[in-house]
Amino acid sequence: MSGEQWAGLVLSVLLLGYLIAALLFPERF
Repeated sequence: MSGEQWAGLVLSVLLLGYLIAALLFPERF
């Protein structure tokens, strides 16, 4: 995989984790 592909993958995983955290802990956001 190239650097751009890794950057996109990491970004999507972080975004997904943030969305899940916002759903699980709405009082923190």
